[in-house]
Amino acid sequence: MERNKALSTQQVAEILHVSKSTIYDLIRKGEIKSYKVGRKVRFTQDDVDDYISKSKTRHSSVNIEQNNLHRSDLLFSNPDASNSFIICGQDVILDILSNYLRLNGVPALRAYIGSYDSLISLYQDKVQVASAHLWDSDMNQYNIPYVRRMLPGIPTVIIHLACRMQGFYVAKGNPKNINTWSDLARGDVVMINREKGAGSRVLLDENLRLLGIRASQINGYFNETFAHLRVASAVSSGDVDVAIGNEKIARQVENIEFIPIQKERYELVIKKEAMNTPEIDIMLKIIRSAEFKKEFGNIGGYDTSEMGKIIAEI
Repeated sequence: MERNKALSTQQVAEILHVSKSTIYDLIRKGEIKSYKVGRKVRFTQDDVDDYISKSKTRHSSVNIEQNNLHRSDLLFSNPDASNSFIICGQDVILDILSNYLRLNGVPALRAYIGSYDSLISLYQDKVQVASAHLWDSDMNQYNIPYVRRMLPGIPTVIIHLACRMQGFYVAKGNPKNINTWSDLARGDVVMINREKGAGSRVLLDENLRLLGIRASQINGYFNETFAHLRVASAVSSGDVDVAIGNEKIARQVENIEFIPIQKERYELVIKKEAMNTPEIDIMLKIIRSAEFKKEFGNIGGYDTSEMGKIIAEI
């Protein structure tokens, strides 16, 4: 990838899941490097990666904003979840849900981590609500097999949020003719991958296993990033040929095309003992309301027909 490609303040804010004002605050404190082109502030990818690396090394939080927690908060520290209401996941649907909760008196926090780490955090009592879109190829089923394995002996409830389409991000016109999982192993194809535990990464790995394709056979497999937008942007800029993600992100990035591969189920996981708490009761009323579903009518990329339905009690 082009390590020194200029990134705007907005792009860096999206990568770190914070506001633009937070980025300006980091610059003022000298915590993230930047440079100016005229009056505009710019960053390199190395600047952003260096900031993330330093945050992990000192076990400090990437969280600067009051309502946001990040991967390092949950994996490198031990926040007291007993006095918080934390929702894990990286989709904008959870940001909107958190806003609704705060408007209804629930001081919801957001933790921007992937499906696998979300379930681990729920198991370890670090969060109240995990989100998941993890596909099990043996059972051809989403989430339920993982919840059984990763929260052993803990009664849980799985609540459906939305169905989304997963697929390939490729350049406009699909010049490399990338249409199937086996195409990723071609010598002329370079990909960028999501981090271990992300739903997109699990979907890829499960399909590679079924095809008998080794990770080492794929150019770029070990080139990982933590953000949906970053993998799509890498394809858009021509740094790589393909990435895996959901349809909604593809609509936000120029110069890419979306090749649909598989419909996935995006769902919430809650411990059964929490189902009668006021916070969960308010959350369920919100996601089952016509007003909340209407929020996604103009966004596109979501099928909310089953939103709020209890899928399984384990």
